[in-house]
Amino acid sequence: MRVSINLPQSLLALALVGALTACGDKPVAPETAKSEPSAAAASGETKADALPTGWQRVAGTDVPGVEGITPVLPVTLTSDDGASVTVTDTSKIVAGGDDVIAVIEALGMGPQVYAAPLRSATASGRNAPKQFLFNRTTGVEGVLSLEGSLFLGNSLRRHTELAKKLRGAGEAAVVVDDLQPAPDKVRKVAAALGAADAGETLAKQVQAQLDEAAGVAKASARHPRVIHLSATGAGGAPTVAGADSASGKLIALAGGVNIGTEAGVQNYSALSNEGVVAAAPDVILVTENDLQLFGGEAGLWKAYPTLKQTPAGAANRVWVMPDVQLKSTSVGSGSGALALAKALAALPSP
Repeated sequence: MRVSINLPQSLLALALVGALTACGDKPVAPETAKSEPSAAAASGETKADALPTGWQRVAGTDVPGVEGITPVLPVTLTSDDGASVTVTDTSKIVAGGDDVIAVIEALGMGPQVYAAPLRSATASGRNAPKQFLFNRTTGVEGVLSLEGSLFLGNSLRRHTELAKKLRGAGEAAVVVDDLQPAPDKVRKVAAALGAADAGETLAKQVQAQLDEAAGVAKASARHPRVIHLSATGAGGAPTVAGADSASGKLIALAGGVNIGTEAGVQNYSALSNEGVVAAAPDVILVTENDLQLFGGEAGLWKAYPTLKQTPAGAANRVWVMPDVQLKSTSVGSGSGALALAKALAALPSP
C-alpha cells in the first residue's frame, strides 16, 4: 500500500528519519553475515542465470582498462591525508578496499595486489596471497607483518592514523579519500603506482560515461524511487544507503530518487520495517556480495519482510549490481551509472 507517496517531501523525510531510530520492528540481521562466508560469498559472484525469476542484473560491460603500460618509479606525490610520500616499489601492494583494487586491475597490475580485505568483490582481491579483516581497528603491527612494499589505503577515516604509523616504520603508505569523485580517485591511485598518464586516460573515460549517464537521466521523464540495501553495517543489521554513500550519489546521477538521501541518512544506516513501507521504493537494489551475505532471495525477504508491501516488492523488481559498480566510486562507476540510468529510464510508467 503506497500510503506515503503523496506526502510532501519534508514530511516523508521526517517519517523516514523517525523510522530509522524507532524501537519497533527492526530488520532481521542476515545469518550468513555472522558465519563464515560460503565459497560463493567469498568470490562475490552471482551468476545471472542464478537470479530468481523476475529479478534483473544491471551491470555495465564496458569498464575502462588499459594494457601494456610501463610504470615509472620512483614517484613522489601528496597523499590525501596531506603527507608527501615517495613510492619506490609496487610489487606487493597492501590494498585497503575494492575501489583501489579495481583501478589497479584496470591498469593491468592486478597480480601486484599482495594483500586485500576478506570478502573482496574483485578478482585480484580474492586471489591475493594474503587476506585479512580490515577495519577501523586494524593495527600497524598486523599490516607490517604482511611485509608489503606499498600500503594503499582507501579511507581517510580509517587509514590516516595507520598510514602515519606505517610511514614512521619505514613503509610507503598512500591514502586515497573514498568520498571523492571516481575520476579523481582513478587519477590518484594510478599516480601512486607510477602510471599517471594511464590514470588520466582512464579518468577521462569514466567521466565520459558518467556524463552520458547524466544525459540519459535528464532526458527521462521517470525518476523512480530506489532503495539500496546492504547486508552489513549498523552492528550487523541490514542497512540502507544514505546521502554520502557512493551508491546514493550514483543513483541520483542515474535519475533515481535515493530513499536514504531523501531521509537525510548518512552513510549506511538501519531502516525499520515501517520505514521501508513508508519509503515506497519502485526499485530494490542489492549488490552481488550482499545478496550472498543475505543468503539469497529468501534471506533478503526475511531481512526486510515489509519489502513485499512496497511497489518494488509487489512487482518483484529487484536489481542486482556488481559491488564495484555501485557500492564504491572507482573505475567501474561510469559503466555502472550508465547501465543503471538506462534501466531506470526503461521502466514503464506507474
